Amino acid sequence: MALRSIDDNALPAAATERPRKIAKIASPSPSPAVKSKAAVLEQLRHDSCTNDENSPIQPPSKPTEQSVEYVASADLKPLADPQAKLKDLLIELESKDWVKACGALNDVRRFALYHSSLLLKILEKVMTLIVKTMKSPRSALCKTSIMACSDVFSNLGQALLSSGKEQDLPFDNLLLQLLLKASQDKRFVCEEAEKALEAMAMCISPLPLLKKLQSFVTHSNPRVRAKAAVVISKCATQMEHEAMKEFGLATLLKIASQSLNDRLPEAREAARCVVNLIYGAFSSKIASAKQDDGASESSTEELWEKFCFSNLSPVAAQSVTKIVLEKRG
Repeated sequence: MALRSIDDNALPAAATERPRKIAKIASPSPSPAVKSKAAVLEQLRHDSCTNDENSPIQPPSKPTEQSVEYVASADLKPLADPQAKLKDLLIELESKDWVKACGALNDVRRFALYHSSLLLKILEKVMTLIVKTMKSPRSALCKTSIMACSDVFSNLGQALLSSGKEQDLPFDNLLLQLLLKASQDKRFVCEEAEKALEAMAMCISPLPLLKKLQSFVTHSNPRVRAKAAVVISKCATQMEHEAMKEFGLATLLKIASQSLNDRLPEAREAARCVVNLIYGAFSSKIASAKQDDGASESSTEELWEKFCFSNLSPVAAQSVTKIVLEKRG
């Protein structure tokens, strides 16, 4: 076998020359293509959402709340042009804008204070609209309407119920609403209604007012019964003995006896007050009769007891006579 020559300077056959490493060259990034309009909008929307997620959430702004100021009667000024204001008064009272309606109610108060003769011409219509505003769920509108009632009673009380009409519907509705508002849980509305009822009892002729009130002592709502009993008591306090006799002592006694056993102490206390007032008028009547006819064999107490038992049930009569005995004892 032939032998090949060996070159001392040659590398072994197995150790062939290593290939050189070729440096990796990063391929250049492709130039950004021109984005379409839709892609740009989508990118903006994405960026906006990302920013909104990272930014703190802002609470929604609250709508501006309207408010009214309760003006005392002493701070109300006369109207500059009452004749012109009178033309728009009814329309403004019916406004759906409650702030505007409150302003119209304050104008009613100004009319009552300074221009009562003009208000008297449309008073029945005004009372009807006051009842409507008093039924509003807005407490500010309700309270302002009750304040208007107080000023009307204080300045036009003698004109109310003076016509002798038994069916005075606007006033009947107004009286009912005042009794209801005085019986509710909203304290600031309740207190305002109580002030209006007191002004009514002090300023309106007691005889026709008592006729309006007597039906409320049997109302289904015990709070309304109690408020009515209190107003009746205030009316009786304003009456002279002759006025009580004109109304009818027996009639007034029956009204008071209906509240003596009422659920609420407010009604019972008012009824006891009325019973004592009736007894005072009855005693005056007996004293006058004794002066005219001479001495009577029966005492005032005996005649009072006979009067009670002749007009009331035995149980009610005993309760009434007991009240007077406790008062005198």
